[in-house]
Amino acid sequence: MTAIVIERVGATAVLTLNRPEARNALDYDMRDELAEAVPMLRDDAAIKAVVITGAGKHFCAGGDVKVLAESQGAAREIFEGRDRILKIHRWFNELIDMEKPVIAAIDGVAFGGGLSFALCADFVLATRRASFCSVFSRLGYVPDMAAMYLLPRAVGLATAKDLVFTGRVIDAEEAHRIGLVHRLVDGDLRTTALAFAERFHGAPTGALGVAKSIMNRAFESDRHTVCAQEAMAQAMCRESGFHQEAVQRFVDKQPPLYSWPTETDR
Repeated sequence: MTAIVIERVGATAVLTLNRPEARNALDYDMRDELAEAVPMLRDDAAIKAVVITGAGKHFCAGGDVKVLAESQGAAREIFEGRDRILKIHRWFNELIDMEKPVIAAIDGVAFGGGLSFALCADFVLATRRASFCSVFSRLGYVPDMAAMYLLPRAVGLATAKDLVFTGRVIDAEEAHRIGLVHRLVDGDLRTTALAFAERFHGAPTGALGVAKSIMNRAFESDRHTVCAQEAMAQAMCRESGFHQEAVQRFVDKQPPLYSWPTETDR
C-alpha cells in the first residue's frame, strides 16, 4: 500500500492517508487500499483502537478534483456514478461501525470526504490550524460518504444545513464549539492522539464495541428496541472474562482493571 500507510503502535493502529502532494485527496488507488485495510483493522483482535490521520500538513481535502476533471465529458453508463459511491459505502460503513474506538487526528483541511472521515470517528482531535468544510455545494454535489447521516447527528440539523447549504469553511474553534471536534490540541498532534488511543488498550473492547453498535443506531430506534438490545448486550458482558476479573478486583479492593484518567480532556 502506498496511498495509505498503516503502522502498529502497541495496540493502536495508525492509518495515515498518504498523498501529501495532493493534500491527501481521495483518488481511486486510495479508495481501493482503504477497501482492503478497513476489514483488516476490524478483524484484528490485537488492535484495540484506530487513529486516522493525514501525511504532511493536511488531513484530507476530499475527492481528487483533478480525477473528476479528467473524466468530464467522457461517455459513462448512467449508473456508473451510483455504483462508484456504493463501492465507497461498503468500506466506509464498516469504518463507521467498527466496534473499536476510532480517533481522527486532524491538522490542516478536512474538506468534503475529509469531513466525512472526521464524522465517522468516535473522537476528533484537531490542531488550531485545522479547518472543516462541506465543500460539495461548490461543485454542485450533495454530501457523500454518509455525511448527510452523520453531520446532523454530530452538530444538529440546523447547523448541518448551514454547513451544507453555504459550503463555508469553519475553523477549529467553531468546530469545537458546535460539537464536531472533541478536543483542541496545542501540542504534538500525533503524540496526543496516540496517548488518547492508548487509554483504550486496557478497555473492555467487546463491551465498548457493543455499546457503540447500539448507540450508532439509537437515533432511528425506539426506546423499547434499544432497551432490548441493552438487555442482550448486558447478558453477554456479564459472562465475559473481563467482567469476571473486574468484579474480583473490586471485591479484593485492587486497582480497577480499566479506568479513565480524571484530568480534563477538552
